[in-house]
Amino acid sequence: MDILDTKVNQTVHQQSNYAALENVARLFGLVSKLQSRSGGLPGIGVFHGPSGYGKTISTIFAQNRTRALLLQIGDSWTRKKLLEKLLEELGETGRKGSIANMAEWAIECLAEDPDRPLIIDEADKLVDKGMIELLRELYEHAQVPVLLIGEELLPEKLMKHERVHNRVLSWVAAQPCNASDARKLADIYCRGIRLSDDLIDLIVEKSGGVARRICVNLDQIREEALLSSQEVYDTQYFAPGFFYTGEPRSRGRRAA
Repeated sequence: MDILDTKVNQTVHQQSNYAALENVARLFGLVSKLQSRSGGLPGIGVFHGPSGYGKTISTIFAQNRTRALLLQIGDSWTRKKLLEKLLEELGETGRKGSIANMAEWAIECLAEDPDRPLIIDEADKLVDKGMIELLRELYEHAQVPVLLIGEELLPEKLMKHERVHNRVLSWVAAQPCNASDARKLADIYCRGIRLSDDLIDLIVEKSGGVARRICVNLDQIREEALLSSQEVYDTQYFAPGFFYTGEPRSRGRRAA
C-alpha cells in the first residue's frame, strides 16, 4: 500500500460509518489520485457501476471532503442548461449569454482553483445527449480534476469518444457491498439492535450486494424490533419472504 492509499484509508475511517464503506473509499481514492497527479498526466476519472451500489453516498462524501463542484445531469438538460448550472455552482448566477461565452466564463472560473474537482453525476447522459465533447473542452482548458460518475456501461460509451477516453487517468468500478459494509450500515439503520453475523450475511445475499436494498432491509428489521423484545436477531427469526430483494413479494413478519 502506497502513501496515498494509506492517507485515503486513514481519512475515510475517521469519518462516519457511511465513509467507511468500501465504495466510498474507492471513489475518494480516485478523486485524491486526480488531484495529486503529476504534471502532464490526464485528469479525468471514471467511477461506474450499477444503480444502488452507493455511488451517491460516495459522491457526497467526496464532495464534502474536497469542496468539489457537483452537477447531476438531468434528462432535460441541453448544452446551455449544463453551462448555466455549472456557472451557478461556481457562484456566477448572473452570467447569461451564448453557449460559447458561457463556456469561456466557466473555464475562467474553474481555472481560478485548479485543484478543486468537478464531479459529474449521471455522466451517461452527457454521452447520450451529445454533450461529452463540451465537457472535454471545459476540462482541456481549465485542467481541473474531473470525475465522471455513471452506470456500468459508461466506460463502453466513453470508448466511442477517443478524445475523451484518451484523457482518462483511471477507471474504477463500484463493487457490491460485502458483510463488512452491511455491518457498518446496520450501525446506522439498526443502532442499538443486535444482529447476528449469519443475519448480516443473509441480508447481503438477499440484497444482491446493493447498498440501497441493504438499507431497506435494515430499516424493516428496525421496524420489527420496535414490536419485539428479542435481544438478538438472527436468520431463524425472519421468514424467507421478509427480505426485500427488489422484486415484488408478500412480506412475512417472522419465521414459524
